[in-house]
Amino acid sequence: MTHGRNGLLKVRHAIYEVLEQGLGGSSLSAFITRFLLLLILVNLVSVALESVPYYAVHYGILFDAIEIFSLLVFSAEYFLRLWTAVEHGPYRHLRPLRARLNYALSGPGLVDLVAVAPFWFDMLLPDSLRIFVVFRIVRFLKIARYSPAMRALLEVLYRERRALFGCLIILLGLSLVAATMMYLAERNVQPEKLGTIPDALWWAIVTLGTIGYGDIIPITVIGKMIATVTIFLGLIMIALPVGIIATSFSEQIHRRDFIVTWGMIARVPLFAELDAAEIADVMQLLRAQVAEAGQVVVRRGDTAHSMYFIAAGEVEVDLEGRGVRLGVGQFFGEMAVLKHSRRSATVVALTRTSLLLLDGQDLHALMQRDPRVAKRINDVVAERVAREAVTPKGDLITEEIPKS
Repeated sequence: MTHGRNGLLKVRHAIYEVLEQGLGGSSLSAFITRFLLLLILVNLVSVALESVPYYAVHYGILFDAIEIFSLLVFSAEYFLRLWTAVEHGPYRHLRPLRARLNYALSGPGLVDLVAVAPFWFDMLLPDSLRIFVVFRIVRFLKIARYSPAMRALLEVLYRERRALFGCLIILLGLSLVAATMMYLAERNVQPEKLGTIPDALWWAIVTLGTIGYGDIIPITVIGKMIATVTIFLGLIMIALPVGIIATSFSEQIHRRDFIVTWGMIARVPLFAELDAAEIADVMQLLRAQVAEAGQVVVRRGDTAHSMYFIAAGEVEVDLEGRGVRLGVGQFFGEMAVLKHSRRSATVVALTRTSLLLLDGQDLHALMQRDPRVAKRINDVVAERVAREAVTPKGDLITEEIPKS
């Protein structure tokens, strides 16, 4: 009984890992994530095309097949996420029922539920109420679960909500002022269009939004002057929230990249003993490089000048006929930053790979500038040489280890 329960727990944890790791996880997790993303896009296109009478008549069977298939897939995904909710970090201390209830009531849980609920209702509702099935367009929100960029954008919007709300208040205030001024200037010459402030408010909102439908045009000289000022204010009002979001989004991406890079450097045995300030100094020396699939990153016999961190993609180290694969977060050539020697292995990019390079000369300059960094690194090197140890995630090039 206990063995069966442990096996079930392992299965649940494995399913949780596959669902949550996404594109940065295993090949199975990445495949499922891409498949779900594709299915979401297919559903969005299907909903749009089904509203066209011609397509609805001629391709109705295809649309129904997409609905049924999506019902099965998204329902299975929802119930699997509900079952594995107890594996989620914030819910692990809760009872299983409570953990699953918390997930069901969370933002992602509600989106997942709404993504399948229209399909269930479609089979229960009478034809006159099936218009509600169009709400399955909400599946677009599921993309945020699988897209780091979408998640980052949503986080930016939430973090800057106060500033954006302030922009909205300013926009509404300017609209009211512009509408009042236009009402005073044009009420007698265009009473049917600008005879009241609410009528003029429509013109003000459209103008400040830089849309300008042209359905209401000022006639008087004063009205045209007011419109000119309103147009320029509209350009400023559009630029203000765009600038806030763009700046915050850029900071969010840089912050995430900083954390990822920090984590990669801190895992390198050579730098494991450095403190936060010293690791930050090392990070400033990194430079980016992209290797396409099949491209040779380093070749056996070349002089070793740099070490490499893998930010994205995968490489293979050909060491004496034995291939060693390294992926995201791993590194190779870590001893090359201290001694320029000959590479004893060839490293080839298996996929399009983003690399961060640390040149040996740059690190030597840092060590000369900061004796604390030099001492800590030399201590690590001495210890590794004494033990004749090479990290299994490293370059596996023994010639790069300095000899005492």
